[in-house]
Amino acid sequence: MTVQPIEWTIESKAWRGEASPALSVLIPFFRDDPVRLLAALDGATAAGVEVIVLDDGSGDADLATRVARAVGAMALPARFVRLSTNEGRSKGRNRLAGHARGGHMLFLDADMLPDRPSFLADWLALVAGTSPAVAFGGFSLDQTPRTREHALHRAMALKSDCLSAAVRAEAPAKYVFTSNLLVRRDVFETIGFDEAFTGWGWEDVEWAMRVARDHPIVHVDIAASHLGLDTAATIARKYEQSAANFARVVAGHRSVVETYPSYRVARLLKRVPLKGLWRPALKAVAVADLAPLPARDLFMRLYRAALYAEAV
Repeated sequence: MTVQPIEWTIESKAWRGEASPALSVLIPFFRDDPVRLLAALDGATAAGVEVIVLDDGSGDADLATRVARAVGAMALPARFVRLSTNEGRSKGRNRLAGHARGGHMLFLDADMLPDRPSFLADWLALVAGTSPAVAFGGFSLDQTPRTREHALHRAMALKSDCLSAAVRAEAPAKYVFTSNLLVRRDVFETIGFDEAFTGWGWEDVEWAMRVARDHPIVHVDIAASHLGLDTAATIARKYEQSAANFARVVAGHRSVVETYPSYRVARLLKRVPLKGLWRPALKAVAVADLAPLPARDLFMRLYRAALYAEAV
C-alpha cells in the first residue's frame, strides 16, 4: 500500500478561499531555493495572479523556513505546500494543479527568473487575448552566471533549448518543458502528467505529445532565464536516469519519436558491438573539463543516444 505524504500549507495574507484568479503560477521544487523567483514575481504586483509553491519532500527544514517566510510576506495571494516525502516530478505537478484556482496555470521551475519586468503581464495579456490551451514561453541564459563547471550545459542549452518561438513552433510538442509552461485549466483536468514516469526526464514532452492530439500548442517569446545549470557529471547522471522514461515514450509514441535525431542516432548505435567498452569512453570525454568544449558537447549527446539505444 502506498502511503500518502503528509501535506502542510501556509498562505500569505492576500490569500482568499473563494478567489478565481486569471493565472495560477505553480512552482515545484526539490532542494532548489525558489525565494529569488518569488521575490521577482511579487515585485511585478500583477492583479489576477496567485502563486503556489510546492516543496516536494526536500527534507530541508532551513529551506522550508525561508520559503514559508517569503510566501507569508508576499503581497500576491500565495500558498506554500510542503510534503513530508518526495512524490516526483509528475505527481508533484499534478498535486500543485489541484491547489490552483486560476483559469490558466503557469508551471515555472524554481531555478528560473523572468527576463522582463512585464513577464506576468505578458502572460496575462496572452490569456486575456486568446486563452490558449497550451503555450510555452521559452527560456534563456541571459541572467545565468558563466562558470567553468557549467560550460558544457550552457553550450548544449544554447544550441538545443534556448530557441525562438518561431523555431520551436516547427516542432511544437518537442519543445515543451515545464520550466515555463502555460496550461488552460480544462485541458489539464483532462490530460495530466503521467505519474508512471519516475526520476528525471521526458514526462513533459510525453504530456505534450498527448495534448497535441486534441489541442494546438502555441510558442511565444515570454522567456525566463534558467539559473540552475548542471555540471557535466550531473547531466550524465540525469541522462542515465532518463533512459527508462525514454523507453516509455517510445512505447507510447514511436511514430513521433522516430522523427527525433536522438532516436535515429540511438538506432545506429544499437548496432555497434562492445557497448561496454566504448560507451564509458564517451562519458569520460564528455565529463572531462580539459577536453575541448565542442568535443564534450558531441560526446555527451552520443552518450545519451548510447543509453537510449536500449529502448529502440
